[in-house]
Amino acid sequence: MKKSVFFGALAFTGMAAGVAAAGTLDDVKARGKLNCGVTTGLVGFAAPDANGEWEGFDVAVCRAVAAAVLGDGSAVEFVPTTGKTRFTALASGEIDMLARNTTWTFSRDVDLKFEFVGINYYDGQGFMVPKELGVSSAKELDGATVCIQTGTTTELNLADFFRSNNISYEPVPIETNAEAQQQYLAGACDVYTTDASGLAATRATFEAPGDHVVLPEIISKEPLGPLVRHGDHEWGDVVRWTLNALIAAEELGVTSVNMAEMAAGTNNPEINRLLGTEGTLGEMLGLDADWAKNALSVSGNYGEVFEANIGEATSIGLARGLNAQWTDGGLLYAPPFR
Repeated sequence: MKKSVFFGALAFTGMAAGVAAAGTLDDVKARGKLNCGVTTGLVGFAAPDANGEWEGFDVAVCRAVAAAVLGDGSAVEFVPTTGKTRFTALASGEIDMLARNTTWTFSRDVDLKFEFVGINYYDGQGFMVPKELGVSSAKELDGATVCIQTGTTTELNLADFFRSNNISYEPVPIETNAEAQQQYLAGACDVYTTDASGLAATRATFEAPGDHVVLPEIISKEPLGPLVRHGDHEWGDVVRWTLNALIAAEELGVTSVNMAEMAAGTNNPEINRLLGTEGTLGEMLGLDADWAKNALSVSGNYGEVFEANIGEATSIGLARGLNAQWTDGGLLYAPPFR
């Protein structure tokens, strides 16, 4: 039995390494399109609108990468994936990158042979219950039925939390957020647990959001971010520094409104390097000099993307919190563009 598991792991690793060796950047350029893995539908993060056009916080990262590489933020094929199918889709080469509220963990990075290129949302696992349940703390959920997505970090977190608090629960396994929402609203489970941002996004779609409460406990660290296959460092650099460009632009005050003016040249060398008017950063990445400018032209900087898709003025209503810039007391921080 051990031998089959071992060889299975080798096959999986070999498949990932073989695909990566092909050179994803060249593949995307030759194809003229980025294949980006997203969730099956989570409003605010990744979901098709009434016209079938994908939009959301994670979608914006995909479009920024496409713009950086191809000069066109619409040159993206969005591939919906579940918690179970997302890693196979990436390893097999079906997608070039995954931007699907995925938690960076040791085993996913090291054992599954993926490369997380950064964090675009600092999150944590929470619990949502109907207000009529009269529960004010997750520690009062002894004996509850809990809807939980399979193939996610939330499964182990849930087991650990209930065990450490000496209470029991009955899991109701589901595969997609849509299924979880349906089961939860139908009363098939007392509780829905996932990342707190996902709970806020789900609750925003309810007819009566006020009838449901997110409990105060956050029981885990869930650093979410895009990932690529191991072994293709050039492609990893492209996705990593595109994300960093969105983050750095906000800190540097570069927005969708003033970018054209700043691209003409400023007194700040880092802004000039970012926008391609100084230095050779684009050339180092194998991209055009205005790669970051193209990325920013799609949806603006990180703050603009956040506020437009999941911020306090949207139905999702998320505060910046830990996702504020480091200069504003948050954890958001991009390495220097130099």
